[in-house]
Amino acid sequence: MKNSQERFYLRKKRIRKKIFGTAERPRLCIYRGEKHIYAQAIDDDSGNTLAAASTLSPELKGKLKVCDNIAAAKAVGELIAKKSLEKNIKKVVFDRGGLVYHGRIKAFADAARTAGLEF
Repeated sequence: MKNSQERFYLRKKRIRKKIFGTAERPRLCIYRGEKHIYAQAIDDDSGNTLAAASTLSPELKGKLKVCDNIAAAKAVGELIAKKSLEKNIKKVVFDRGGLVYHGRIKAFADAARTAGLEF
């Protein structure tokens, strides 16, 4: 029986085999840490990060009481959508990074969609 960490890495590897970001449609990658949430729009062709947002971003740093809840995930989703739309990125490929599409990940994705990103 595999432990949860091994299952996580297998899920992550399985997802990354199928998902690839381009300049026209970058990969929207999310990382959920214990205290913060990070998101990046990545062009895998050139290996460049086109837009990035997190609970540590200057736009959000003083406004959030707690940085590891659903409200913080929604704020980061709206911020990454705003930054992406400023750079004319409307369509992305969502990379949940092996995480289950539930809770903070779902809140982040829903907020990014309502702010204007398509995925």
